[in-house]
Amino acid sequence: MWLKMTMWLFCTVTIDIDHVERIYTFPLHVTRVKSKMADTAGSNPFARLRTPLQVDGEKFHFYSLPALKDKRYGKLPYSIRVLLESAVRNCDDFYVNQSDVEKILDWEVNQSQDAEIPFKPSRVILQDFTGVPAVVDFAAMRDAVERLGGDPELINPVCPSDLVIDHSIQVDVSRSADALEQNQLMEFERNKERFVFLKWGATALKNMLIVPPGSGIVHQVNLEYLARVVFCMDGLLYPDSLVGTDSHTTMINGLGIVGWGVGGIEAEAVMLGQSISMVLPEVVGYKLTGQPHPLTTSTDIVLTITKHLRSIGVVGKFVEFFGSGVAALSIADRATISNMCPEYGATVGYFPVDEKSLQYLRQTGRDEKKISMIAAYMRANEMFRDFNNSDQDPVFSQVFELDLSTVSPCCSGPKRPHDRVSVSDMKTDFEQCLTNKPGFKGFGISDDKLSATMPFVYEGVEYTLQHGSVVIAAITSCTNTSNPSVMLGAGLLAKKAVEAGLSVKPYIKTSLSPGSGVVTYYLRESGVTPFLEKLGFDIVGYGCMTCIGNSGPLPETVGEAIEKGDLVACGVLSGNRNFEGRIHPLTRANYLASPPLVIAYALAGKVNVDFETEPLGTNAEGAPVFLRDIWPTREEIHAVESEFVIPSMFNEVYSRIQLGNERWNKLEAPCGTLYPWDTSSTYIQSPPFFQTMTKDMPKIQGIKDAYVLLNFGDSITTDHISPAGSIARNSPAARYLAARGLTPREFNSYGSRRGNDAVMARGTFANIRLINKLLTKPGARTVYLPTNEEMDIFDAAERYFAEGQQVVILAGKEYGSGSSRDWAAKGPWMLGVKAVIAESYERIHRSNLVGMGIIPFQYVEGENSAILGLTGRETITVELPQNLQPGQLVTVQCSDGKSFQVKTRFDTEVELVYFRNGGILNYMVRKILNTPAH
Repeated sequence: MWLKMTMWLFCTVTIDIDHVERIYTFPLHVTRVKSKMADTAGSNPFARLRTPLQVDGEKFHFYSLPALKDKRYGKLPYSIRVLLESAVRNCDDFYVNQSDVEKILDWEVNQSQDAEIPFKPSRVILQDFTGVPAVVDFAAMRDAVERLGGDPELINPVCPSDLVIDHSIQVDVSRSADALEQNQLMEFERNKERFVFLKWGATALKNMLIVPPGSGIVHQVNLEYLARVVFCMDGLLYPDSLVGTDSHTTMINGLGIVGWGVGGIEAEAVMLGQSISMVLPEVVGYKLTGQPHPLTTSTDIVLTITKHLRSIGVVGKFVEFFGSGVAALSIADRATISNMCPEYGATVGYFPVDEKSLQYLRQTGRDEKKISMIAAYMRANEMFRDFNNSDQDPVFSQVFELDLSTVSPCCSGPKRPHDRVSVSDMKTDFEQCLTNKPGFKGFGISDDKLSATMPFVYEGVEYTLQHGSVVIAAITSCTNTSNPSVMLGAGLLAKKAVEAGLSVKPYIKTSLSPGSGVVTYYLRESGVTPFLEKLGFDIVGYGCMTCIGNSGPLPETVGEAIEKGDLVACGVLSGNRNFEGRIHPLTRANYLASPPLVIAYALAGKVNVDFETEPLGTNAEGAPVFLRDIWPTREEIHAVESEFVIPSMFNEVYSRIQLGNERWNKLEAPCGTLYPWDTSSTYIQSPPFFQTMTKDMPKIQGIKDAYVLLNFGDSITTDHISPAGSIARNSPAARYLAARGLTPREFNSYGSRRGNDAVMARGTFANIRLINKLLTKPGARTVYLPTNEEMDIFDAAERYFAEGQQVVILAGKEYGSGSSRDWAAKGPWMLGVKAVIAESYERIHRSNLVGMGIIPFQYVEGENSAILGLTGRETITVELPQNLQPGQLVTVQCSDGKSFQVKTRFDTEVELVYFRNGGILNYMVRKILNTPAH
């Protein structure tokens, strides 16, 4: 049982629901405290399924699903078997009913019936970005409970939580032998206050494990170290499962663990013992066949799959991979595919446990006895797969197929992760994007400016920029830095490039941010580190960096040249997201690519290059060097990986992880149940979510004469809604910080200030590439409609609030795609947004809106704002009945006389309960206040 919080620098929180003797859980309409878990023999109607299992002489028990003797079980997708096991094990006809078990068992019929089921994951994992807000919310909830007469100590994790302080380090220093040390020193200085706050949480909150700063990226640490695959609690075995506060939690699906991203709001409820209420999902079977081409990488495979699945439409569905082609993929390859699950829109991208899963556990230094236990349990419960045995293939909702031999090298961009471009087409595609009208594949550059060039001087040498020039090249993010094949591939490419006499222009901001210390270890031991450094790819830190927008400043003369020439400069990164304004304000085009291709484009210095016909440069003899001359094959990479990626590396790195580091260990934090808020702090403030809440639940309120704060088109991401990157000097957030005596250098990033609601409210919709139909130019601006004045969005929202006016948002398809950023829902709540009317939603963001009490309305099929003739200048009225039902159609009345129906996207009864309470956290506070003394 993990009852002690030990801080690491990731922010992963894993809470094992079944590891605590006394858990305070609250049903929807009844308050009750249980002192025993549902899996105790006698209280569970499925207790007869408890079956002994002996492994290497040690005795265990488990809930045997084959012992149900139900033919339907053998047809279930393997991911659904995990949901079924959780329901069986936790069934007590109180929180989880026998009817819930039957719904899941009858998945083949119920998958398309909007059947609501509860799910209790085994643990929760928190990333630092969302870990800080989670601890802030817990602290504020404690204050609220005490104010309303309850016991604040009841606000405590009851589900095992791994909190990894996976801080987003800004790449201020690169191309330096001590870049890592300098960047980490600056980050510690900037974020000391946040770290002190987390240290308080480590002692105040129980059942939480905290990984201190500098350890790595949360998802890679989860994969390499935290993952259990099978839990053992007091001799009871059950599958590892989790939810996490980052959308790329799905990376763990590659190891056979069911888990997905949720908002911090929903994760906090799970940490307090609440089941996740979900609709039983459809499961798309994705069959992989064939063998990858020797020159393709796992990144090429995942970008191909991402485009295909996004075009199919898998939002809200599970995707489960099967077929003989899966056996050809390593766990790292599978994890790369699963990591990109949010980019293709599914809830999970699942690879069941097989022999390669066990091999990976051995490679990463897991205990052999535990591996034997895992294998025995998974086989006994028929959750273990042989991908070459088609007789094990379950029933799927739909099946799609990809022949891996057809995958070719590719990138994605220039603005979305699912806009795949073959490397052979990059030059042509980019040049077309330049002249296409502004949009996801267009920049609207006029013909007379296509040949624009801009000279500049850097370190005493003159260079020239043009459209397509690469100014950022980063090997970064959780997607690829966990995969030895692509990381060693990049190292081997760098070695061959240096030996051929090639170099990267010094003004290009290059960086390498591995996902864990293990990567540093095997790059060094294999001998490729000096060659990476020679090309400028020095290790600059461990954490989310360029991929999250913390690329740091470009050289001043480079930035001036881009702005003066109005150039479409480019970033190339091995990340998972390239939305507008995310990577850097001055890189209007950003491409996702494998780590070797990142280096290749850095060597070329531009993205509009044809590698087949254009050389990267010349060697010492003046002969041209082409990319094909230095590109390593899969066989070369595999040979190096087999020799140098070994268990001892993982054991050595992770044996030190709980020791922290000197800076972390020296931090002194306050003690006590309640946090001593500092009203002058610009990092940590008590949020206003509970300040006006009452003990009694309010009545449902509709929308009355609401103005449209913002009118959007398609694909508005959570990066548009709540940016994580640097705070612009002319923004409302900057003005707030400057008024408190901070200089621009001290502003830090929005991600770092997620514990301060005043900053985050001002940073809501602060993306410089935001396109609001109420205006003609992109930017974080809107129109205050009563006077037709243009102003900053925050200022307009404040004025509406002061005048007692409600506001809503209009949007198109895929509203809220991207990160599982809870501030993308909290921020609009703070701006007074009562509802969003959209054509469709990404799963996590819709859930987050519900969690904050914001109504997600959806146009009926075939309608949108354009078809209905909405301009955004109307006022909106929607009456809601007190007996509102999930998915109910209601009528929108506009001030110009138009009326139309929308669907209320409360998908389950539980979500309606959350909404009635004003949000999920308010619901939890009220239930705790009504908990009888024990």
